[in-house]
Amino acid sequence: MQVVSISSLKGGVGKTSVTLGLASAALAAGTPTLVVDLDPHADASTGLGVALSDPQQEVGRQIKAGRRGDLEAHAAVSPWTQRGKTAQGAVLDVAVGGAFGTVYDRPDLRNRDLRRLKSLLEKTSKYQLVLIDCPPSLNGLTRMAWTASHQAVLVAEPSLFSVAGTERTMRALDMFRNEFNTGLNSINVVANRFRDTSTEQRFRLSEMRRMFGSQLLTPVLPDQADWQQIQGAAYSVHQWPGESARTTATHFDQLLKGLSGTSGAAKRSRVRTSAP
Repeated sequence: MQVVSISSLKGGVGKTSVTLGLASAALAAGTPTLVVDLDPHADASTGLGVALSDPQQEVGRQIKAGRRGDLEAHAAVSPWTQRGKTAQGAVLDVAVGGAFGTVYDRPDLRNRDLRRLKSLLEKTSKYQLVLIDCPPSLNGLTRMAWTASHQAVLVAEPSLFSVAGTERTMRALDMFRNEFNTGLNSINVVANRFRDTSTEQRFRLSEMRRMFGSQLLTPVLPDQADWQQIQGAAYSVHQWPGESARTTATHFDQLLKGLSGTSGAAKRSRVRTSAP
């Protein structure tokens, strides 16, 4: 089972959209997947068509339950599995997000609290892939996700503030895994919402390639005009009609394969700074 956390310290860069796109690609590939919605805003849960029907279903309450918690038993099934040409028996479950998780979104969590999600995931046997949608902060929930993960994916737009924030996050991740000796063995960056018509964005994308090197995954994700409508309908991009959605689906297929290719190699980030 591979555990991947999708993070960003800057809100609005499409972190949840990348999580949903990867979940869509995993469903299309027939990979049994669990999405853990650690962001208290629960946008990933909404996008996956899942609403909180039982308070005990919320991932924050399962984390609080500790050894008595059971993510697999309390996960909700995404309606995506019942649409389109999805294979029979396809698995896409959601550990539903909610406000209770803010209890752990603070900077002073003890080591044993940071391991709570990792312990819960170690009890599951149903999934080959776990995608964790993190809140846009460096507080307890994000660090809990990093503790549980084998890979971290940092989402960034090709813009000055987003690129600078990604560099800082990568340094924080390196310090975190060196201090806590976690199983996190690769850190990668996804460039999202790229507009080729923008001179500034082309410059920032070149800067990202210099700074992050092979840690910048391909393909670069272009700005997708249909995303608002697709997510508003709580649909998988692979199930949405139109050439634009098919192209985006292909990008996420390639991105998921790229993540699989980095899962075994221990990569230490070597960020090269660049003048703005």
